Order: sequence, then C-alpha cells, then structure tokens
Amino acid sequence: MNAIYLSGSGNTKHIVTLLINELGSAGICAPVESEDAMEVLEGEEIILAYPTMFSNIPYLVRDFINTHEKAWKGKKIFLITTMGLFAGDGTGCAARLLKKHGAEITGGLQIVMPDSIGDCKALKKTKEQNKEIIAKADKRVIEAAKQMRAGNYPKEGLSFAAHLAGLFGQRLWFYNKTTGYTDKVKINPEKCIGCGICAKNCPTQNIMIKNGKAVASSKCTMCYRCIDHCPKQAMTLLGKTLYEQPTYEKNSK
Repeated sequence: MNAIYLSGSGNTKHIVTLLINELGSAGICAPVESEDAMEVLEGEEIILAYPTMFSNIPYLVRDFINTHEKAWKGKKIFLITTMGLFAGDGTGCAARLLKKHGAEITGGLQIVMPDSIGDCKALKKTKEQNKEIIAKADKRVIEAAKQMRAGNYPKEGLSFAAHLAGLFGQRLWFYNKTTGYTDKVKINPEKCIGCGICAKNCPTQNIMIKNGKAVASSKCTMCYRCIDHCPKQAMTLLGKTLYEQPTYEKNSK
C-alpha cells in the first residue's frame, strides 16, 4: 500500500508513516506536491492523508484529486485526516469527490493531533499535553493497523451523521476559506531576512524571494508550513500575531 499526503507542521506525515509501518508495508509515502506522488497513483490501493481545514479538504489536495481525475478510477482509497479538535466529515469530503471519479473508498481514519495554527490562541496546549495527544494518536493508529490487517477498515467521517456534523459545525460558516487558494499570507519585511526556507518548503511554490525578501502570491493552501518554520517568525495567515510555531518535532520532544 502506498500513500500520498499533505503535511504542514509534520502531524499528517507522522501519522501516515506510522500506519504504513504498522501495516508492514514497504510502500512509498510521497508528499502530494512531489513527483513521487504520480508513482503512488499507479498503485491499486492508496492511502490519501491530509489535515482537515474547517471540516474540509485543503484546496491543494482537492486540486490534485481533480487534476488527476482519471487516475482514481477503480482504485481502492483509504483516507486519513488529522485535526486539532473537530473534523466532522473531513474524510467524507474527499470520499465523495473521489467516488465521482470512480474510486472505491475502503475506509477513513480521523486523528486528533496537536494544533498547528501558530497565529491563533485557540486550542493551544502545553508541550506535555501535546505529548499526551501524540501518544494517544499513536495508539489509535496502531489499533487501526491491527484492524486493517484483519480486513476490518475503520469508517470514520464517512457516515451521513458525520456529513451533517461537518456541514453545520464548520463548513457553512467557513466555506469561503476552503473554496480555493488564498492570498492572505502576511510577511513582515522588517523581520524577514530572505533566507528562503519558506520558499523552499511551500508545497504550491507560492512564495518567492525578491530583492532579499520573501514575497507571497495568491496560491496559498493554508498548510502553515512556511509560518511554522520561519526562523524569524516573520509570517502570519489567519491571525495578526504569531504566538508559537507548533511543529510535530517540537511537540514530540
């Protein structure tokens, strides 16, 4: 089994890698923006993993699914979403889209991980609390892998009840934030040193270095990878103040 994933702060990468290892698979784990993702699409059974955004799919993942719509026909897809608190039907959104392209959805897994939105105070926890969250997540993945090896795939986020929870819980109120790429990334030129870390790590190539400073365009998929890895804390997106840079590595130590 191979996997394609989008991971901003590292949460989703950790979960999908752990599941692949627990399944005893020697499959490929490829970022959605990489050339290796196309090789994964050639397989018959695929894991697709991404962080839930307002109970919806990150636009980069939606774009990837639609761009390669013919590749999904007849494929067996298992969906994984990571979330800070509420997922609703984060897996269900992708499931419905993939079914339109002829895919068979084998199951879904929705995993709570530490919050990765550094410019918002909501959901912030201590490092010890985040370590506990990761430990619980790991146990859930290990149990899910055990079930999957026995042929019993979890179906989280795929029910009609989950669909209603996601719709009324978040999507109706925040739908405009997930219908396309955004141009809302803010870069403080006084703090930016033009190191290029943000440009190198951006999955949509939305950031460039011009005249020694980072400049953002209008193709941000809100993964927070650039914000959480900026050495000078010069970037924000949803908020105006950066409170912390919560990556998986920082939360797991």
